[in-house]
Amino acid sequence: MTLIGIDLGKHAFHIHCQDKSGKAILRKKFSRTKLMAFLAEYSSSSVVMEACAGAHFMARRVAD
Repeated sequence: MTLIGIDLGKHAFHIHCQDKSGKAILRKKFSRTKLMAFLAEYSSSSVVMEACAGAHFMARRVAD
């Protein structure tokens, strides 16, 4: 998994994961706690998200 896209929400987060060729390999919905655990497993992947007020907070969390 090389790219993880996150659609941010207040309580739920939708992810879309792609491999090197750009093929979708996973789409899933997470709570905040489960999303952080998922991202910890794939720390070498690039994470992208929409630009909104919550994105700045989430980016700091993901970077830690």
